[in-house]
Amino acid sequence: MAQPAQGPMTAEANASSALGLLMLAFAGTTLPAPMRERLAGQPAAGVTLFRYLNVGGAAELRALTDDIQRLAPDGLPFVIALDQEGGQLAALGPDATPFAGPMALGAVGDADLARRVAEAIGRELRAVGVNVNYAPVCDLATSSANRSLGVRGFGDDPDRVAPLVTATVEGLAAAGVAATLKHFPGGGEAEADPHHELPIVRASAERFAQRELLPFAAGIRSGARLVMTGHPAVPALTGDERPATVSRRVVTDLLRDRLAFDGLAISDALDMGAMPQGAEQGAGSIAALVAGQDLLLLSADDEQRRRIEDAVLRAAADGMLPPARISAAMRRVAQLRASLQPARGDPALVGSAPHRALAAEVAARAVTLLRDVDGLLPVRLTADRSVGVLMPRPADRTPADTSAAVAPALAAAARRRHPRVAELLIPQAPAASDIAAAVAWAADHDLLIVGTIDASFEPGQADLVRALLATRRPVITVALRTPWDLAAYPQSGTHLCTYAIQPPSLEALAAVLWGEAPAPGRLPVATTGT
Repeated sequence: MAQPAQGPMTAEANASSALGLLMLAFAGTTLPAPMRERLAGQPAAGVTLFRYLNVGGAAELRALTDDIQRLAPDGLPFVIALDQEGGQLAALGPDATPFAGPMALGAVGDADLARRVAEAIGRELRAVGVNVNYAPVCDLATSSANRSLGVRGFGDDPDRVAPLVTATVEGLAAAGVAATLKHFPGGGEAEADPHHELPIVRASAERFAQRELLPFAAGIRSGARLVMTGHPAVPALTGDERPATVSRRVVTDLLRDRLAFDGLAISDALDMGAMPQGAEQGAGSIAALVAGQDLLLLSADDEQRRRIEDAVLRAAADGMLPPARISAAMRRVAQLRASLQPARGDPALVGSAPHRALAAEVAARAVTLLRDVDGLLPVRLTADRSVGVLMPRPADRTPADTSAAVAPALAAAARRRHPRVAELLIPQAPAASDIAAAVAWAADHDLLIVGTIDASFEPGQADLVRALLATRRPVITVALRTPWDLAAYPQSGTHLCTYAIQPPSLEALAAVLWGEAPAPGRLPVATTGT
């Protein structure tokens, strides 16, 4: 008589266990009561932390992660993850070492340096209790039209990118942090931002095999524990125009079978515009799990979370999500959680002097001189001459961006080398009135140093540069983010790239401008106008 009663209970328990395939999120630098109850009362793989939602100082973050781990109900640590790529996307907060991002490392081209940087990042993550990093980015930076990727990619040559991916995975592992290869199978050619709409990558299957997949294969060979799928449509691989995240041909046939990956497959965030939203979000989430995803990355929106949780429970209970699929995913989740290292080290390690010295080394070795046909370098001005420094006020240009948290530092770096330096901060998209004001302001200065940020997307910045060049005053232009900016204003005769706006990169730039250091970086992507 007991056996029939046990069947439904087991089915219900199996359905509930599928909630363990979710990476939750919440708002707050302390754990809200509803999320505390959710973590303690129902299965979950862990949480994703976001810079603007959860991350304050290092000590505060460690207190939060310790609090989360105390709630783990099954003896296994929760996965606690964030995006600490460096440069454009740096989620570890204001105390973290301000490393330039992947493209700066690509400009250096030194795998040992990339390994040392990744290990330093890993030590900082582990000191605050983060055990999974959503990095490295393996997408090839082949399209200047890819606003979402930008300097988050190491470069456009898979033979140069693959060793840097390997080094990053190994460096994080050496610090006890699991790496995540993203965004499989590669969305470098996308020209739409998946945060807002569905990109369609028209690359052929042969191109994927010969180029896009190579960095992922290298990362898998080096022991990466997670692979994050991207949301672009890749019809050459899937035969349709659905997001790669929900394609069995991508997640199972390609990632599992062809590349022999047996770690965790995790979706990119499910609140992105490339994925179904609203009432269709639950169906999209189930499609991702059926395709072979082991973890779903949720946002901090409680309504969306409940929608997805309800869909997972229903799909598990009615067999739409097969028990074998749940079991395989749960096995991988449990294997990862069992392997995770506990927090180690004082949070004061975050932003320590040795790490800052390493950030300065990256910045100095990345600065790239594209041309100096005007002969303006090195800067040789007498103390009575004035330097005008212009740059856009830092802003988050995509949701995968934390640049708004970076204070402008180019003028300050110049002032350490010249007594008369004035600063003018311009909007990211300067209007005609902004340009006119900048031209009038420039008349008071003997040399202009003009930084641009993604000028290929902001024609106003290119218009500003051209207007300043037309004044016939000496102008040095600098691409402070993507190296494609020169193509937007090819008239510039003296031009450099830093690939980052963090203070170490701008300090390194000033050292090059004033002749204190060389510019040893090499362009990691093909550009025009050079």
